[in-house]
Amino acid sequence: MLGLLLRILPFWVREPLLIVVGAVFGVRIAYLAVHDEEPVAAGIALAFLVFTAVRVRTVVRALRARRKPEPVDGGGGGDSAGGGDGAGGEDRTDRADGRDSVAASAAHRPEPQAAPAAPAAPVAPEKEPNAWGQAVAAVAVFAAIGFALWFGPRILPSEDAAPANGVSCPDLEEEPPSAYRDTPGAVTGDVLCRALNRPDLAGLLGTPGETATAASGDNGTAPLTDGKVAQPEAEVTFDTYTVNVSATYNDLTIAQYVKLLETGGQRDHQPLSVLGRPAVFSSDHTMRISIDLANGASGGPVEQGPLARTLTVALDREDRGGSYDITVWSESGGLPEDGVLLGIAEEVLPAVAGPAG
Repeated sequence: MLGLLLRILPFWVREPLLIVVGAVFGVRIAYLAVHDEEPVAAGIALAFLVFTAVRVRTVVRALRARRKPEPVDGGGGGDSAGGGDGAGGEDRTDRADGRDSVAASAAHRPEPQAAPAAPAAPVAPEKEPNAWGQAVAAVAVFAAIGFALWFGPRILPSEDAAPANGVSCPDLEEEPPSAYRDTPGAVTGDVLCRALNRPDLAGLLGTPGETATAASGDNGTAPLTDGKVAQPEAEVTFDTYTVNVSATYNDLTIAQYVKLLETGGQRDHQPLSVLGRPAVFSSDHTMRISIDLANGASGGPVEQGPLARTLTVALDREDRGGSYDITVWSESGGLPEDGVLLGIAEEVLPAVAGPAG
């Protein structure tokens, strides 16, 4: 189809088209080759640029040929006229006497009147197509196509493209448990993962140069509730920190949770307000489970993992029960400042359920 289209296009449309397409693809592939350090892509880019240079040379030669005037052949008429004079010279003497005898009688004959000649219809000269106009129009059209090919993915990113974090949230194909259907307004692990897996999450964590290595979501239920309390969660992992966001749809208020922390001897908890909702900071150690794949994937003992910092925020401003948990930890044991968790909460939670819950 492309070959047929190129054959039927006029020269001054086809050649600028080939030049624009070759230049756009050649420069684009060369950029990708340098950026990704791909020698094969560099060879392809060189082939496109050489092809473009050949087409440019063809157009330049065609323009030079159009500027040269065509030679006019005017010598043939004079030769034939001269030859006619030489061939008829021998007959003029033989016919001289006959012309004298006929001259007298021809003088008394009335001269016939010539019929008026019909005016010739004006013939409009054939107008040649404007080569420069066609070339400029073709370059303008296909420059727009090249602009769309180059900047289209940046202006209109594909929905399936991986985010700036470098990872995408997996699709949870399984239907959520019945607890999600029985809980009005309950979100799923997909929603939490898309809200957490932000392009600026590394910057919010204070490590803007890092790229996420994993992202996940889960439609689980709270432990010890017989599957009756929905508890979705999502997690994004970086080299330095791991961030986990979960939602628990139970009847436990933030005020009751603070009392539980005090009863359990939690001393570093810090009540506050986030987005107009009651909230509290707390710290606890994560759990580490070792799995021995060599012995039939048998589970090892549960060990104490690194310290984690958690910001618990009420689902609504009235604190009628349920909460969001934003937890950050690192394998090295280091923790970011509490302002980091506040910044994540202020960006992520409105994307989950709106500023008012």
